[in-house]
Amino acid sequence: MVFLVQTARAWWQRRTQLAKDTLFSAALTALAFVPTVSAIGAQLGDLPKRPVDALALVLIVAQSAPLALRRRWPAACLAIIGVAFALHQSFGYPDTFASIGLYLALYAAGAHQVRHRAVLAAGASAGYCGLAVVLHLLGSPSQIQVFLVFYLTLVVMWMSGTAIRRWRAEEAERRRLSVEVATAGERARIARDLHDVVTHHVTAMVIQADATQFLLDGAPGRVGEGLASISDTGRRALTELRHLLGVLEATGDSTTTDRSPALGRVSDLVEQARLSGQPVELSRHGDQREHAVDVELAAYRVVQEALTNAMKYAKGQSTMVRIDDHDDRIEIEVTTDGATNGTPDVASGGRGLRGLRERVRMLDGDLVAAARPEGGFRVHALIPSRSEA
Repeated sequence: MVFLVQTARAWWQRRTQLAKDTLFSAALTALAFVPTVSAIGAQLGDLPKRPVDALALVLIVAQSAPLALRRRWPAACLAIIGVAFALHQSFGYPDTFASIGLYLALYAAGAHQVRHRAVLAAGASAGYCGLAVVLHLLGSPSQIQVFLVFYLTLVVMWMSGTAIRRWRAEEAERRRLSVEVATAGERARIARDLHDVVTHHVTAMVIQADATQFLLDGAPGRVGEGLASISDTGRRALTELRHLLGVLEATGDSTTTDRSPALGRVSDLVEQARLSGQPVELSRHGDQREHAVDVELAAYRVVQEALTNAMKYAKGQSTMVRIDDHDDRIEIEVTTDGATNGTPDVASGGRGLRGLRERVRMLDGDLVAAARPEGGFRVHALIPSRSEA
């Protein structure tokens, strides 16, 4: 039984909206000829009943079959069903289940009509007033209160469709804004990554190139080592830039995540800084477990930006990188000793520090970058830890 239900549901979901509407209108039409439910429906005027003839059959079908097009042409659907309902009531034919189509047509017009909604509503109201007058002239015993209550019922159906239409529009707008916010956030994240990659590697390459120039006179035999360091730095920059371009292209290639810088590659940053002439010491404490990609990337960027600032503003000064891997957080501290050749703008935080604060804050962490009282600079970050799972 469950299998049959699931099969029927899957079959129904594969149908187009037009096919679904057609099946619905066909079912409503068929119910109008089922004896047990055929007499259930909307009734107005209470005129003396006359036998069902060929015209009555045509009017019954006309009150339900047009519902197949209620989404595509809601105004035409309402017009046809409204005229058929008016004629059916005016001729005094027996009640029919197909008259439910009038309510559904009004709901569909309120929900799907795009243009000239006020004109359609005014036309439908005028048509109803005309029907009420005709029924009264034909001898309907119904009082004005009956016509008014029936009209209010029709208005409720129209307003229900209008409310659904407004809700769908608001939902679409919310989705659009959500996409825009997500896109803006992704652009900001990629901009931060580009800044971190380009600034760090280009700074290292400039420092290495400057050092190589001095080697030309003092130690020409070591020029090759300097050029090799510049080449290695450039390759690393290209590798990270290719990864970012892969994210921008949104290829969905799962291997791009493996190329994302991780906490385990911090030693590469330290070695690169050493090749640039910066004395850097690295110490890691705690269990070096794996963390979520965004956590490891944020930790990597903190060390990268701190070393970049050290090479720019405290060239040649002793730098210490300490990473503590606690159970619930990753603690990173990068300190530079001695006087600096200028200090990063701590108040506003340059683009790199500001981007780092935002990245760490998005992970519910905290980052502090400030000058040390005894001289030098200190970058301290706390990033909540969570596993990849």
